[in-house]
Amino acid sequence: MSDIIQLLPDHVANQIAAGEVVQRPASVVKELLENAIDAGATEIKLILKEAGKTLVQVIDNGKGMSVTDARLSFERHATSKIRSAEDLFQLNTKGFRGEALASIAAIAHVELKTKQEADELGTQIVIEGSTVKSQDVVVTPKGTSVAVKNLFFNIPARRNFLKSNTVELRHVTDEFHRVALAHPSIGFSMFHNGSELFSLNSSNYRQRVVNIFGTKTNEKLVPVEETTEVLKVSGFVGKPEFSKKTKTEQFFFVNDRFVKSPYLNHAINAAFEGLLKDGYHPSYFLNLTVDPKTIDINIHPTKTEIKFDDEHTLYAILRSSVKHSLGQFNIAPVLDFESDANLDTPYDYKDKSGKTPTITVDRSFNPFKNDFQQVKTHSRTGNQLKTQAHWESLYVGLESKSNASPIDFSEVTYESDTKTESIFKSNEVTQEKTTYQLRQKYIVSTIKSGMLIIDQNRAHQRILYENLLKQLTSKEATTQQLLFPLNISFSTSDTTIVKQLQPDLEFAGFEFSEVKEDQVIITGVPVGVPESEVSIVFEQLISDVENDVPDQNFSASDLLAKSMAKSLAIKTGQTLNAEEQEHILNSLFACKEPSVSPTNKTTFITLGVDDIEKKFM
Repeated sequence: MSDIIQLLPDHVANQIAAGEVVQRPASVVKELLENAIDAGATEIKLILKEAGKTLVQVIDNGKGMSVTDARLSFERHATSKIRSAEDLFQLNTKGFRGEALASIAAIAHVELKTKQEADELGTQIVIEGSTVKSQDVVVTPKGTSVAVKNLFFNIPARRNFLKSNTVELRHVTDEFHRVALAHPSIGFSMFHNGSELFSLNSSNYRQRVVNIFGTKTNEKLVPVEETTEVLKVSGFVGKPEFSKKTKTEQFFFVNDRFVKSPYLNHAINAAFEGLLKDGYHPSYFLNLTVDPKTIDINIHPTKTEIKFDDEHTLYAILRSSVKHSLGQFNIAPVLDFESDANLDTPYDYKDKSGKTPTITVDRSFNPFKNDFQQVKTHSRTGNQLKTQAHWESLYVGLESKSNASPIDFSEVTYESDTKTESIFKSNEVTQEKTTYQLRQKYIVSTIKSGMLIIDQNRAHQRILYENLLKQLTSKEATTQQLLFPLNISFSTSDTTIVKQLQPDLEFAGFEFSEVKEDQVIITGVPVGVPESEVSIVFEQLISDVENDVPDQNFSASDLLAKSMAKSLAIKTGQTLNAEEQEHILNSLFACKEPSVSPTNKTTFITLGVDDIEKKFM
């Protein structure tokens, strides 16, 4: 029998490795930005075209590479950060496995330009699908420029799986935020299709957070500082009143590397316990510094998940640090049973000594001496006789009860209100209640075949969705003007999403007076949308865009109708009277697709009489 196991060619192995490292344009952005940081750059520029599908270019002013290093950088497992296996447990850099450039070059057209400060000329290398097309000497400034063009050009199946430009740009922006937040001392800029999206100068951490998420963020931040032998925590958490329904403003950085940790996220939620409304999430931007020997970074291909040696200790320290900061800045209520604020020394008297009060007493003073004589004299005057005469006159003309004749109650008449009939006579019989609300979540009704159970939230979503979609397609939505304009603050990336959806939002009934970089001014809302719900509608809409909902198969109108229906629908736990229950029941079965919600979930079920009888067998 012939041998069937064989070694893969290098270009095939590189494509397989690329499947782990490069999933979308955002993956390329992450790897190239991290390489630029490791090169010691102080200014990094990111240039995109079509959300990175056509071009991802990163230009830095780092130390650059020699001719040999430039060529070796595209080989698999070629890295400058690792010399021995022990170095894997003392990592202080970003990329270390040496697969990034090799994987990217296997599935794209790559052009590299690099020059060291001591060299007069630089090196240019052009690679297409792991094949080196050219290597020349070129005039270029100090640093490195890597241009990745036509991503997945040789893997059309992977390219077809990419989402729309809006979604892919959102993923790229998220990666840009993570790298920029981890390194506030480095200047970053980002361009998309020729327009500048971000220009971040070198600054401190607080300014970097404000520059990315908008000027309104500054008033939301609460500083967190704690240093222990195991862990150093620094950064900010958001005030509870500014919490969001999305998790877009949650960042953990461990040794300047962005990580995702559900366990540590639970520690933050525990610190905010009792301060957040249901369904809302806290914002946090926290830097954790630990000994590199106590963590394992290389457990996930994207290196966003790491393993800690002692998670329980980190959990306790992080929870206590955040809770202490919330209490220190009077965000959370603090109970102190040992001190009384009423007994605190006023500020003006804190340096003064106490004085013993002096009391003078007139020992000959008798306050009752004169009053006692006047009362005694007054009681002996004719006033007493007048009082007796007054009381005796009350009985004049009264007869004894024994001489009075008994009262005949049969002749007594009682005064009563006149009974008037209704102006409009009605022979209608009051109908019995036909619906019942179960646990403030389901509406139960009887039908000929048995019983009908409706999920009130999903049913109302279906009703609102079809009404909104009809308004959006016919462009006949009615707008209700606001007495005072409504200002809603957004981050720069969120404002970009609102700008893209602005025409459809206007068809839905919203009216904008101005859309700034970090603020949206609304002067009109659709009829039936409360002013207090507008910010929730926009948060949900942005969240849906971020979570890959608007794929190529979805229109913006459909997305908007689904998102608004989800935000405005009756929630579980809301009590409905009989009339409201009847209205939902009738409106649901007037819809085109009453059986499913806009997200294709069942809205109602039926229990036949036979099914009920089987339960009693």
